[in-house]
Amino acid sequence: MIREIVTLGHPALRERARELSAAELATDPVQALIDDLVETKRAAHGAGLAANQVGEALRVAVVEVEPGNPRYPYKPPVPLTILVNPVIAYGKGVEMINEGCLSVPGTRAEVPRAMNVTVSYLDRDGAKRTTTARGLTAGTFQHEVDHLDGTLIVDRAEPSTVTSWEDYERGRRADFEHRAAAIVARYGS
Repeated sequence: MIREIVTLGHPALRERARELSAAELATDPVQALIDDLVETKRAAHGAGLAANQVGEALRVAVVEVEPGNPRYPYKPPVPLTILVNPVIAYGKGVEMINEGCLSVPGTRAEVPRAMNVTVSYLDRDGAKRTTTARGLTAGTFQHEVDHLDGTLIVDRAEPSTVTSWEDYERGRRADFEHRAAAIVARYGS
């Protein structure tokens, strides 16, 4: 089921989501939430979606970048990854990434992101997993975990870089996509 994505000002976006027990994760409502997150993310052409963004303060998020994503054509593909109770370890290297957010519609901002991260989490079946991500993909994982901590791009952004999508399209997109290509070349996906 496609759910409504809540936007800036909704209290769920500022809550630190609570961890799920193995027993909770196995329940039908939580499994349905995971399916809904995937369906909602795909319908909105997002790169990821956290449970907070649909008004559920649970530590669940999905990350997936499908080839040809119209919102993020510069991002390398990322297979569907279900994150339950994720924890990030940050590596070396930081770059400014121009990000959008489904919960901050019509807005783009430059956000500092670590270029190397390791994410430990449970998958939807409760199995322990670890994923290492680099470059723009590392930024995507950080963005979703930020949501689970109640943090939005406007909290991390360099204030002078917060802009509308229209302004981004008019004057900033080409510059950022050039920088994004350099990031992908330097760090990989």
